Amino acid sequence: MPKLPFFVSVGLVYVGVISLLSAVVTVWDKRQAAAHRRRVPEATLFALALLGGSAAMYLTMRRIRHKTRKRKFMVGIPLIFLIQLAAAAGIGFWLNGSGGALW
Repeated sequence: MPKLPFFVSVGLVYVGVISLLSAVVTVWDKRQAAAHRRRVPEATLFALALLGGSAAMYLTMRRIRHKTRKRKFMVGIPLIFLIQLAAAAGIGFWLNGSGGALW
């Protein structure tokens, strides 16, 4: 198995951490809603998605059925993910020059 470049390794760790945090905050918000307590602001949820937790947040939202009736979440979070995916692919192509694999 080839060794990943340092920046790829750091990026994967970052995405893992922000994804875990996004999932935990989404579950927390669901529990707060069920208990009729103070909720996590929607801006915070979108900020976590923009910071890289969009895929994990979307999957968590679907799994626990949280915010699934809110169009801005069911469209916005996947849209953020697609933009992030396109940006990552573009950066990968740019860094590699020819568009091949980074490693």
